[in-house]
Amino acid sequence: MQAPSVGGVMLPRGNGQTVRLSRGASLTDFAEKINANPASLVAVMLNLGEMVTATQSVSDETLQLLADEMNYVVEIVSPEEEDRELLESFDIEFGENEGGEDMLVSRPPVVTVMGHVDHGKTRLLDAIRKTNVVAGEAGGITQHIGAYQVSTEVNEEERKITFIDTPGHEAFTAMRARGAKSTDIAILVVAANDGVMPQTIEALNHAKAADVPIVVAVNKIDVEGADPTKVRGQLTEYGLVAEEYGGETMFVDISAKQGLHIDSLLEAVILTADASLDLRANAEQDAQGIAIEAHLDRGRGAVATVLVQRGTLRVGDTMVAGDAYGRVRAMLDDNGNALEEAGPATPVLVLGLTNVPGAGDNFLVVDEDRTARQIAEKRAARERNAAFAKRTRRVSLEDLDKVLKAGQVQQLNLIIKGDASGSVEALESSLLQLDVGEEVDLRVLHRGVGAVTETDIDLATGSDAIVIGFNVRADGRATQMAEREGVDVRYYSVIYQVIEEIEAALKGMLKPEYEEVELGTAEIREIFRSSKLGNIAGVLIRSGEVKRNTKARLIRDGKVVAENLNIEGLRRFKDDVTEIREGFEGGINLGSYNDIKIDDVIATYEMREKPRG
Repeated sequence: MQAPSVGGVMLPRGNGQTVRLSRGASLTDFAEKINANPASLVAVMLNLGEMVTATQSVSDETLQLLADEMNYVVEIVSPEEEDRELLESFDIEFGENEGGEDMLVSRPPVVTVMGHVDHGKTRLLDAIRKTNVVAGEAGGITQHIGAYQVSTEVNEEERKITFIDTPGHEAFTAMRARGAKSTDIAILVVAANDGVMPQTIEALNHAKAADVPIVVAVNKIDVEGADPTKVRGQLTEYGLVAEEYGGETMFVDISAKQGLHIDSLLEAVILTADASLDLRANAEQDAQGIAIEAHLDRGRGAVATVLVQRGTLRVGDTMVAGDAYGRVRAMLDDNGNALEEAGPATPVLVLGLTNVPGAGDNFLVVDEDRTARQIAEKRAARERNAAFAKRTRRVSLEDLDKVLKAGQVQQLNLIIKGDASGSVEALESSLLQLDVGEEVDLRVLHRGVGAVTETDIDLATGSDAIVIGFNVRADGRATQMAEREGVDVRYYSVIYQVIEEIEAALKGMLKPEYEEVELGTAEIREIFRSSKLGNIAGVLIRSGEVKRNTKARLIRDGKVVAENLNIEGLRRFKDDVTEIREGFEGGINLGSYNDIKIDDVIATYEMREKPRG
């Protein structure tokens, strides 16, 4: 039914019908769905006070506003659903369908280690690796690929366990948020001397939300003040009851530093997996799984660590991972050994992709290179549209003042570059969770893997952004360009340090409130002339204390005759001092200000920032 709309533009009115649109859709996409002219929708948006072009990617809120005006209901399709529909259009099934029961074979459990910072997660992973280094292998572990497999003996049977070495529970959650169910079991590391800490609870909540069984590793039992029993008691409050207390959670006391009881921990993982999970997969189908880490290697190009979840990945297969695709040129395990194939729950380093996929991106093997390229291009276009829709109008330095006066939100723009997609993902996820109130906003304009480039500096210059390099540096010309353009490039190697500094910067963007605090007053009793320093006031401190390098005002007969002076010199007899207290005498030099008289009062003060409530 045609009916006049706002501003007399003729267009169809909905009767509450649902229109399905993807993130970052344009008015043209909307118009196609309701059989309308895109120009008429542009006119409607103009009447609603928003200037939008027909082909521009718009935010979910804008689509919602337009739909409400025209009596339609907009349903924004989730990225996961969109991806499933994209794969269905190519006749590809991704996910749980693994064939009949007779096709399934048992696979190793996939484990993530989580816990509070400094409780020994990295040390534990190193200890597990060391106990599994093949005897006689020179140098042990030759490269870090973000995941590796170890063997342990349980009931005289050799069993394998796959460990994912993510940069913390932030990456774990970032992956899960994108629909990637990567982990079967979580090991929660708690230091026996510290007990349960804020991030322990955070990690525990992430694991519970992912609905994965937990094994608790009580670390540092060799340290003074260690109390493993206290840890068991504390975790009972959070629903983790130890087996010895009649619960279901296995607790293992270990020392990662000494390598104590590591085998018992691995056995606990296998026993927990056997008791609560049915870990089987079809090894015969085309490989599918997720990308865990990815980075740019100078000699080998884009390399990605993938976890095969079902099927078998072989050298020569054509694969798509996120918006990257390519033919598998070579596969390496965590010791750098070449592999021909990798079965379910096996992590491998893959060479041959066109670009770097993101951490948590799904990968799948397809029959033809052309299909792989089409899927990758459509995914890339979808991501690009979603990013354009998110990006708001940039505030230039010229009109920044107007924006602040209008009381609008201040924004800190960031560009994140890192050594691996897992780290970048974790970092972005953590930073976007920072909350310092409604006055300031944090926006990640771009994130990527590899060195900081001239393109990054260009973007930072145009949008007044700070560039963060995580375990990467700027290449030569980018460094010169950053210096020339005055772009702030900061380098870090610890995630928590980035979070602390950016949080401090965000708080610093809040307009500080200052109050004046009087420090002390001094009465001028004598004036000494100095050819080098000018006039020096001989004073008696009447109240409080006078400090060097503080602000001062000069009061004569009760009236302020000079403001904003500085106490540049302070002496007691022949000694330079930093402060003189009440009741003592001394000499004060007010720098270039010399118009002082006997009986004048020098009142000193400082501006202190009021703590924000």
